[in-house]
Amino acid sequence: MDTDVKTSRERYRAQVRAEIKRHAWEQLATTGVSALSLNAIAKHVGMSGPALYRYFPSRDDLITDLIRDAYRSLADAVQAAAGPGGVAEVAYAIREWALADPQRYLFLYGTPIPGYRAPGDTTEISNEIMAVLLQVHAADPDDGCATAFDGHLGEHREWAGGLPVSSAVLRRAVTFWTRIHGVLSLELAGHFAGMGFDPAVLFAAELAQLSTKDISR
Repeated sequence: MDTDVKTSRERYRAQVRAEIKRHAWEQLATTGVSALSLNAIAKHVGMSGPALYRYFPSRDDLITDLIRDAYRSLADAVQAAAGPGGVAEVAYAIREWALADPQRYLFLYGTPIPGYRAPGDTTEISNEIMAVLLQVHAADPDDGCATAFDGHLGEHREWAGGLPVSSAVLRRAVTFWTRIHGVLSLELAGHFAGMGFDPAVLFAAELAQLSTKDISR
């Protein structure tokens, strides 16, 4: 096959896949993942259901591609923030990413999709995010606050990808991860609505408690 023809077909295929995913995100925003329908997406794209299956053989294949894209986007944002900044910059990068597209955030960190199991490569991308958290916490001074959880993490550190960091750094990274996602998940799900306070101020207060530095902004 002529190289130019092959390249043109590959480019067209990539464009169609991108269009399918765009309509999938729109559908997720209005109906949620449980109602994701390849046939409905096919109608929006202007093709038959069987034709769409040439680009995504199943609903799970499409979901996997959306997960990969979302994790890749978040990992890139976190890695960019880790360069010039530290813990606070990474935290605000995650919050800004989440607020820019709440549905995408909740797709990753909301209710698990029944019956769906993500392939290993999506976990590898999400592990890049945790690697950055370990990196920025390792760069901060030790808080000198050893806990029983430190010892537990020292014995269960496979998730750290072999990075040579202390148990205290593992604990601080995990605590950071759970606290900021707790605030973000509640905020984006609307649980603070009507309570009369600004979630951004709560987020800053949580970060202040997680750091020995003044990281309000």
